[in-house]
Amino acid sequence: METQDRFQDDINDDDSFDDTPVVGGARPVIEYVTDEVVTLAPSTSLREAAIALRRDDVSFAAVGEGVAIEGVISERDLVSAIALGLDIDDTTVEIIESDSLKWASATSTVDDVAEEMLETYLRHILVCNEDGTLAGVVSMRDLLTAYLV
Repeated sequence: METQDRFQDDINDDDSFDDTPVVGGARPVIEYVTDEVVTLAPSTSLREAAIALRRDDVSFAAVGEGVAIEGVISERDLVSAIALGLDIDDTTVEIIESDSLKWASATSTVDDVAEEMLETYLRHILVCNEDGTLAGVVSMRDLLTAYLV
């Protein structure tokens, strides 16, 4: 009995039990961000955009000059433009970009960002650092790994 009491006292005195690891959706989204974001100039043709996405093996690109992000495009946007008959050499990404940007803070949780994606039907969300600069982008696939690890 005395051994059991001593063991219980050791557990109560041990602070390491308070350091429960953060798992799944409670983790900060920054842990799953892709920090190398393909960025295209607004004047980039749709053909050049498609080539860049394929070359870099991504399905999403930011549109802007320097650090100013003014929009985003995805493979789906390119497919829609082609289906609508837009000329891929004469049409620029500025014409088809989505300019209603959704941003998440680097400290946002995976759960919060996943919920935002579900509510807004987005597959990618830009993530910013505390100073407002682009930290990267996170995709649905990136977030899925948080729940599977």
